[in-house]
Amino acid sequence: MFFPIIDAHAHLWLRQNTEVEGKKIKTLENGRSEFMGEVRQMMPPYILDGKNTAEILISNMDYAQVSAAVITQEYIDGLQNQYLTGVQQKYPDRLFCCGMFDARQPGYYSHAEELVKQGFRAIKIPANRLVTDDTKIYLTNDEMMKVFNLMEKHNIILSIDLADGAEQVGEMNEIIAEFPKLKIAIGHFGMVTRKDWQEQIKLARNKNVMIESGGITWLFNDEFYPFTGAVWAIKEAVELAGIEKLMWGSDYPRTMTAITYRMSYDFIVKSNLLSQEEKSLFLGKNAADFYKFKQLKQLPYIKNMVE
Repeated sequence: MFFPIIDAHAHLWLRQNTEVEGKKIKTLENGRSEFMGEVRQMMPPYILDGKNTAEILISNMDYAQVSAAVITQEYIDGLQNQYLTGVQQKYPDRLFCCGMFDARQPGYYSHAEELVKQGFRAIKIPANRLVTDDTKIYLTNDEMMKVFNLMEKHNIILSIDLADGAEQVGEMNEIIAEFPKLKIAIGHFGMVTRKDWQEQIKLARNKNVMIESGGITWLFNDEFYPFTGAVWAIKEAVELAGIEKLMWGSDYPRTMTAITYRMSYDFIVKSNLLSQEEKSLFLGKNAADFYKFKQLKQLPYIKNMVE
């Protein structure tokens, strides 16, 4: 492997038991979850107890030669701060965990303060969940701007997933202008495949803003492996913002219901549309610099039984 690989977008949870837009999400068995009115395969079916643990992820990482991962959060999984605090303490060199507060309920600033005190070095906001058919919570409201001021002051990274297209790009430009030292990682590759996704990518033209590709194989699932359209989208993003602003992410474990963990990045390795230097920056170097990973573990290649 030409450079240690870093996954900039993965998820962990012990149990899902939450509600989004008035609809329940709850862990079942065999990797399935009750998801907003239907049963969905949330994880591979051999995860019988529904626990998406750090140990299972690290086993996947070891086999796929992924040195480190950023653990983000999402409202559809419920707040996992308590579990992730322990994970961060147990695996500090392998996993970088984001805390999360519930921005759908006013009064969240105090929770953001607690997350900083607990030692989280990043906070996740699933901003796409703040826009519904009935309501919109603005990212530039007074309480949220107070949170961003706190984060900039304490050098806390903002991990954020935005609504489709340019819906929240104007708000993000205001935030970036107000807090130029706030480090920001925008997820889901700008919701590539959706109209005006390039507007999110252009945000990375700002000094402290990065784009990560968590979910890109989900967004190109209709095309499926080797996701050539996804590679062309990466090339377009390179033209818009520069390869040094892009990071690979898997969106583990949800994407693992369709592909293996290694497949979530080896379509990049095997592509002839990107140079070796572009691949090494996208797959690891950029994330190592942005998240300040140190002492990255070198992992041996393990042959599988079909080789």
